Amino acid sequence: MKKISFLLLVIFTTTLFAQQSNFTRQDTLRGSITEERAWWDLTYYHLEIKKVNPENKFIGGINTIHYKVLKAHSLMQIDLQRPMHITAVNQNGKPIIFRRDGNVYYLVLPGKQEVGATMQVEIYFEGIPIEAQRPPWDAALTWRKDESGNDFIATSCQGEGASTWWPCKDHMYDEPDSVQISITAPPNLTAVANGRLRSVTENKNGEKTFNWFVSNPISNYVINMNIADYIKFSEVYEGEKGKLDCDYYVLPYNLEKAKKQFKDVPRLLEAFEHWFGPYPFYEDSFKLVEVPYPGMEHQSSVTYGNLYENGFMGRDISGTGWGFKFDFIIIHESGHEWFANNITYKDIADMWVHEGFTAYSEGLYLEYHFGKKAGDEYLIGKRKNIRNNIPIIGIYNVNKRGSGDMYSKGANMLHTIRQIINNDEKWRSILRGLNKDFYHQTVTTQQIENYIIEKSEIDLQPVFDQYLRTVDIPKLEYVIREGKLKYRWGNCVDNFNMPVKIHIDDKTELLEPTTQWKEIERDYTFKNLTVDQNYYVESFNSRGE
Repeated sequence: MKKISFLLLVIFTTTLFAQQSNFTRQDTLRGSITEERAWWDLTYYHLEIKKVNPENKFIGGINTIHYKVLKAHSLMQIDLQRPMHITAVNQNGKPIIFRRDGNVYYLVLPGKQEVGATMQVEIYFEGIPIEAQRPPWDAALTWRKDESGNDFIATSCQGEGASTWWPCKDHMYDEPDSVQISITAPPNLTAVANGRLRSVTENKNGEKTFNWFVSNPISNYVINMNIADYIKFSEVYEGEKGKLDCDYYVLPYNLEKAKKQFKDVPRLLEAFEHWFGPYPFYEDSFKLVEVPYPGMEHQSSVTYGNLYENGFMGRDISGTGWGFKFDFIIIHESGHEWFANNITYKDIADMWVHEGFTAYSEGLYLEYHFGKKAGDEYLIGKRKNIRNNIPIIGIYNVNKRGSGDMYSKGANMLHTIRQIINNDEKWRSILRGLNKDFYHQTVTTQQIENYIIEKSEIDLQPVFDQYLRTVDIPKLEYVIREGKLKYRWGNCVDNFNMPVKIHIDDKTELLEPTTQWKEIERDYTFKNLTVDQNYYVESFNSRGE
């Protein structure tokens, strides 16, 4: 016991101070790869939700964690947030000691954890999880009734994390290779989770246990549980990798509306396989699952609650009219199957890798089905949502995301980079290459930036620095005087040298400004100059004309 106490003291004192003065130690424990996480490689979960009590909003169950020992160690960090709690932990059939520190539990593992060995630990848990007030923007469970008076239950936990409702290694850098999710639903209800349904067990008390299996790596936060009086219909999509099973779980009274609205699914699969490559989870199928909130990108189990109408909850977020050509939740949340679920950030500070690319995918969907003008106008229209208040990239190692501008501004940065590359087939090959070369991987923003720089053969680092790490929009400053055009970039990072198209009357030219003044001698007898709108920049006539 003295040795155990000493080990616990070491971990508590070595992480006494958070990396940032305005963050707590708990933020560091949640957001960093601590020593108590780093020594073991997560390989498999069997998450069993054995009790679901809608009346008391209570859940309980067991999570069996399989892991590979990378380095000899005896303390394991497991995350579970209050008011949920662990009731018991077993390894090799024997109970083990554990201690709570806020939202973290430390398991004191008995015996030798031999390097290279594959081990498992069983964690029993229960409690009344946080009830989401504005799902999916907060965690964790939503408890509602459908129009027929049946319980309608769902999970969503992107920001706060999976540890709001079940114990896990709640950090994005380490994903299990596969997962089984077993959910015991109240009588006469169906439980839907990720992956494929392997079996249904009928219990003596009238409840049923639904056993779902995910055969691909998956992030904690996209593992989900949905319980309702579901009815199912299906179709098969002929995709790049063959037959893709598409299953849809909806409330019975919405069946006819769903059959009409979900026709967007084959269209999105066609468009996104064109732009990004094959759907990443053929083995686990594709699902849309109705939930009592707008929706979220749960891998192979995309949740849907967009009122069965186009736009987002009845609005076109671009203000251009193009947003009413598709169901925003179906397109956006399914786009995350490529950027979020296939390519996943290691640290939430790099969340733009999920949201920027997926917000951009909305424009690509429109371009594929309605033409380039539609996609361009939609993305340009979304700029009205940009605030430029804080940088897109957040703070590392403390579970801190950046600005909400990661959506619209991230999308417009990518749209601007496409103009710089000025070769649509090369751009498409880069997007497909990202999903091929980072297939089922967790990544950093630098990896994504370096990949695009390498494949485009253009030094785009100042562009990434400008849009991701500052709140300033580059400004093309120019002067037209006596038949000469002088120009440069202002309001930008050092060495910013992005080429840009300009329009003067009916003529289009490509300028290559830097932060230093350049001059072109031409017969400019007019003063009206505009920057091509597909570049997310501003312009300014330095003479005020």
